[in-house]
Amino acid sequence: MSFLKPNISHPDAPVNKVGYRKVDYTGAISTLCAGCGHDSISGSIVQACFELNIEPHQLAKLSGIGCSSKTPTYFLSNSHGFNSVHGRMPSISTGANLANRDLIYLGVSGDGDTASIGMGQFVHAIRRNLNMTYIVMNNGCYGLTKGQDSATADFGSISKAGSKNNYNPIDLAAMAIQLDCSFVARSFSGDKEQLVPLIKAGMRHKGMAFIDVISPCVTFNNNKGSTKSYDYTREFMERTALVDYVENKDPIEISYAEGDRFVVDLHDGSTIQLRKPFSDWRPTDKVASLQNLMTSSNKGEVLTGLLYINPEAEDLQEKMNLSEVSLNKLDQSTLCPGAGILEEINAQYR
Repeated sequence: MSFLKPNISHPDAPVNKVGYRKVDYTGAISTLCAGCGHDSISGSIVQACFELNIEPHQLAKLSGIGCSSKTPTYFLSNSHGFNSVHGRMPSISTGANLANRDLIYLGVSGDGDTASIGMGQFVHAIRRNLNMTYIVMNNGCYGLTKGQDSATADFGSISKAGSKNNYNPIDLAAMAIQLDCSFVARSFSGDKEQLVPLIKAGMRHKGMAFIDVISPCVTFNNNKGSTKSYDYTREFMERTALVDYVENKDPIEISYAEGDRFVVDLHDGSTIQLRKPFSDWRPTDKVASLQNLMTSSNKGEVLTGLLYINPEAEDLQEKMNLSEVSLNKLDQSTLCPGAGILEEINAQYR
């Protein structure tokens, strides 16, 4: 059950360039546990869309099943939305994306929804380089079914019930890089300063932008032995860089010592600008990205920030050579051009 909240804000609240206030990007009152990291991620999504000047009706939000998949109710209430079957969000996103390429697609999932029942869907969405932002709210447990370890729970971590996890975890970010996902990042739900720019960059990236967000479950997985708890993540989190997202408009001049700044050009001409304290950090180098992930993991650290990006990758629309006009906007005469046109097309293959 969700509760509506009044759409009011301070009369002097800032308005973005398309005439919307931040409150216009919110949704119903959250029914998740107080302090849940998922609500912080929802807040970061709201902030990112407000700052990107996205008109709510231009965005489609999709999800599967789980605590994380409830969150689209709590943000962007004026956007298109679809809550799919458990683990099947990527296929719904694929169909919607192929029908209407003009929308911005935001998929929200969990570690159960993606790393277990939806693993096959997740893998093939990456393989096709589906043009969407895919956020996993990763808490290492199944919150809706009382906190059992999920497939991302770290080996040796202790659950709230006191049991030790004897299985190796699935690292979704490492898997995404191995599959050559064109944008891979990791963040922490409590680090809004880092998460908001990553979401903004992901939503402007052409192709699959995958963001794995550590989001502690305050009810079932925030105990002393959990490696997905607030205390553990805050203590062992290591950033690749301080991240900021810069629209490609008026030039911004910044002065830094040599080697401190790394700029990645995105497809729409905008850039993601980063200041680099992490040694050997090269986000366009797939091998180096995997090595950095493994090095941090072996130290028990959580590496966050932009992990890997391939700005030259073709998205699904380009791979399939589809019309630049959205398929749902093609008229009858274009869809059925007549026998003569069909014969010309067939002649090309003879």
